[in-house]
Amino acid sequence: MILKGLTWLVVLQLLGSVIHLSLLPALPGPIIGMVLLFVLLLLRRGIPEPLEKTAALLLQYLPLLLIVPAAGIMTSSDALLADLPAIAAGLVLSLIVTVPFCGWLMQVLIRRMDRRREDQP
Repeated sequence: MILKGLTWLVVLQLLGSVIHLSLLPALPGPIIGMVLLFVLLLLRRGIPEPLEKTAALLLQYLPLLLIVPAAGIMTSSDALLADLPAIAAGLVLSLIVTVPFCGWLMQVLIRRMDRRREDQP
């Protein structure tokens, strides 16, 4: 069952890479594969059981993917300190943009849920 879900994930990533190489060189293949997976899940109106089990299994190993960036940060701290003002400005700017946007989006979604509740008999 897990092999079937893993096969779907690999096939969609490979398809995304093929689309990347042939049509959309600006987007990475795995990102295109994720969009294809999203479209597939929307069309199926749910998550198939093999894919759900595979995702749960892979999610357990997600922290292992953070080891490489952590090691890179530790080994190249001098380069990071040299670019600290630019990094801090980027972080502050992204915070200023995303926090109000998330608040606005939450209000829109709450209003939408309230309207759906009112429309139901």
